[in-house]
Amino acid sequence: MADKQCVLLFVKAPEKGKVKSRLSLSMGEDAVLHLYECFVLDVMKMLKAGGIPFRVCFTPAEKREAITAWLGKGQTYLPQEGVDLGERMANAFQQAFSEGITEALIIGSDLPDLPHALLKEAFRSLHAHDAVIGPAVDGGYYLIGFRRETFLPEVFHGRTWSTNTVLPDTMGLFKRSAYRVHQLPEWRDVDTLEDLRALLLRNTQTDFRTSGTMTYLIQNRRDIFNE
Repeated sequence: MADKQCVLLFVKAPEKGKVKSRLSLSMGEDAVLHLYECFVLDVMKMLKAGGIPFRVCFTPAEKREAITAWLGKGQTYLPQEGVDLGERMANAFQQAFSEGITEALIIGSDLPDLPHALLKEAFRSLHAHDAVIGPAVDGGYYLIGFRRETFLPEVFHGRTWSTNTVLPDTMGLFKRSAYRVHQLPEWRDVDTLEDLRALLLRNTQTDFRTSGTMTYLIQNRRDIFNE
């Protein structure tokens, strides 16, 4: 079954001023760009360490060469297609399932310290559930997944993304559809300076402390947090 599982990792081309816009207001575009690159590389390192198959779903589509030069030719790449995040996620699931994937999860790149154990729990849960979701602290979700036969594209329609209504609205639709949904533990993704500080503090004694993200934060702590 493992060869039919796939994580769809959503990333943006690393361009100054076009990644982590809320963090840029506090840190500046150059620092945020470097930090974003650390995030993506750390998430990919986690997936590889866990032996979890994944595809890099990138945007914009015309940046394939730049993305490949950055992350290497050894990855499987899939351009994101759609006018908003919901449509891009729905299309990514549909593309994966059309190619024979039977269980798929979507995660973003703002979860640099997410443990692969949670992804494995998510895949296991799909054996007995129709969907799996990972609630985020800010009222959204950091992970969503389906089996091919239970994919429900409607959960991606009509959402106001990056708001605290995303999770309750999604769960409401699941309930109306009589879906069995496994909820993972809550996790805090990184969108703001407060999120970044929490990431630093919770990993001072974890294995993640030697990551690229943590190394950069520790080396630049005074400039980032004005300490």
